[in-house]
Amino acid sequence: MQALKFLVVAMGVLIVAGTVTLVVLLVQRAGGSRTGVSLPPMSLNLPAGSRILGLAGAGDHFAVHVQRPDGERILLLEPRSGRVVGEVLPQAAAVPTR
Repeated sequence: MQALKFLVVAMGVLIVAGTVTLVVLLVQRAGGSRTGVSLPPMSLNLPAGSRILGLAGAGDHFAVHVQRPDGERILLLEPRSGRVVGEVLPQAAAVPTR
């Protein structure tokens, strides 16, 4: 009879400990830190008739796919300042050599 009492108390303690652990984990995951980076408001100073075709993360920068009247290009933006730190132009058509 004494062993049965011990088992009931031990299982009760395990149930309470498991419930507390579950609640702590749920609170930690629900209130976790947000590490996302957001761009500050900015203007890319694109010429009239330009369109932004896409946006993607590129390492420590953001890549913006832009269609301008003079052709498409990809602008690399620094997330903190929003300034353009690089520009990728499409490769020119290969000129055959003789």
